[in-house]
Amino acid sequence: MVNISAGQSVSHYENFPVGSVLLPKCFRKPVASIYHFARHADDLADEGDATSAERLAGLAQCRAELALIDAGAMPQTARYQALAQTIKEYGVPLALCGDLLTAFEQDVVKTRYADFGEVVQYCRHSANPVGRILLHIFGATDERNLAMSDGICTALQLINFWQDVAVDWQKDRVYLPQADLARFGVSEAQIASGQVDGHWKQLMAFQVDRTRRMLKAGAPLANILPGRIGLELRLTVLGGAAILDKLEASGYDMFNHRPKLVAGDWPRMFWRALTRK
Repeated sequence: MVNISAGQSVSHYENFPVGSVLLPKCFRKPVASIYHFARHADDLADEGDATSAERLAGLAQCRAELALIDAGAMPQTARYQALAQTIKEYGVPLALCGDLLTAFEQDVVKTRYADFGEVVQYCRHSANPVGRILLHIFGATDERNLAMSDGICTALQLINFWQDVAVDWQKDRVYLPQADLARFGVSEAQIASGQVDGHWKQLMAFQVDRTRRMLKAGAPLANILPGRIGLELRLTVLGGAAILDKLEASGYDMFNHRPKLVAGDWPRMFWRALTRK
């Protein structure tokens, strides 16, 4: 699954467990191939000074590589050749990779979300495929596992959104649903100014509570997956919950106190992950 690590920003691909010492060695190569595909495509959509048209053209090239894999042909680049090997060896549905590209394309053209349903639909493309791909690699793809993975991954994506409201504003992106802004009497001008008042606190308390319940609903998956895979996922869930705790403790002032995990958080979380507490 995706991790919430110290000091990372919006993109959960920065927290992909590609380098984790907890990941069994036999899985590191296939997981790395998925990471490098996702990281590269995400960067095309989000980094540098390219125009929207240039970003979409780059992502179209990614789709062309996926089309070659789908046709059983050799992709043009080493990145996609490695991805093709993983897809073939582990039976990863190619559509999951396409879903990730859909999210990256959406980031180029869509900056506001009307309601929570639209945000969750975005997460279905941006986050849930990561967990599903990993479950295919780990050989644990029964329907219950997939459903719990979706809950965890959506929650982690939402945590990144709430953690990085100010960061996203600088990119002219607002992932807080417009319907919720209106419901709690919060304007985008308030986000721009970083104003934390009673309306803002009520809005964010609502978002954090909803996200926490989603994270808890998926958390049993971490006790189903075996060994170090389960341990890593328990640590991931605990990290996400800790960010939510820090958001609450700051009075939801992520403008001046962006919540992140620090060195002192890890021993406690690791102990809890080991002891399943």
